[in-house]
Amino acid sequence: MKLAIITGADGGMGTEITRAVAMAGYQVVMACYRSQKAEEVCRKLVHETGNPHLEVLGIDLASLSSVASFAELILGRGQQIALLMNNAGTMETGRRTTEDGLERTVSVNYVAPYLLTRKLLPLMGQGSRIVNMVSCTYAIGRLDFPDFFLQGKKGAFWRIPIYSNTKLALTLFTIDLSNRLRDKGIIVNAADPGIVSTNIITMHMWFDPLTDILFRPFIRTPRQGAATAISLLLDEDTGKRTGTLNASCRPKLLSEKYTRHQQMADLWDRTEEIVKKWL
Repeated sequence: MKLAIITGADGGMGTEITRAVAMAGYQVVMACYRSQKAEEVCRKLVHETGNPHLEVLGIDLASLSSVASFAELILGRGQQIALLMNNAGTMETGRRTTEDGLERTVSVNYVAPYLLTRKLLPLMGQGSRIVNMVSCTYAIGRLDFPDFFLQGKKGAFWRIPIYSNTKLALTLFTIDLSNRLRDKGIIVNAADPGIVSTNIITMHMWFDPLTDILFRPFIRTPRQGAATAISLLLDEDTGKRTGTLNASCRPKLLSEKYTRHQQMADLWDRTEEIVKKWL
């Protein structure tokens, strides 16, 4: 039985992705932060899909040691990985620094998925697929080093630009990694779900009700938002392309501003320096 690993598998889109992958007959490791909630979702999905091969394993993407420990557990089992879905994400409402000295959004949305992917590569081979959940907000992202890693952005905290910066970083990682793994036949793509109604959107700022009114007509359900990622994981045709950003189940044409981004190599090198003790 083929193995799939899905982070944030108990969230809105994560549940939909896990359901689809389970129904396709995969063994699924649900990598989740809140184990109790995840176990409830797991039991529900086992019942709904008839697939008993679902398992919850704890992971804290705000802790690189936790990510490394999770990866070591998977590596110790030695089973080949067919699908890796980096789905989990956060949009913090205030500046929080992790035990690793990283801004928390940056750790959860970018550095942790980077480390997890790098650690698990030995279990992947020809035909394995990696899908990173990004966002249309990558287009307004910018990378100011070293502020990006330490604070999310230069200057005062503002959650939307920080979130956007992490999604730009994850998009560039997708492109860079796809080029590095092309000869091994490992497929790497990014999914943009659109604006989705999930727990990541919270009403903490005074302007959020107005934002909600303006964007509500465009907000998708978790099932709609998950569709592109599911397509990239399971559809035969999507296994024929790599290094692409996809939205509404179709690849988007990216300009050289992104495919040959001037900070791509620097981003890789700086991230490698941060995670090297766990590789």
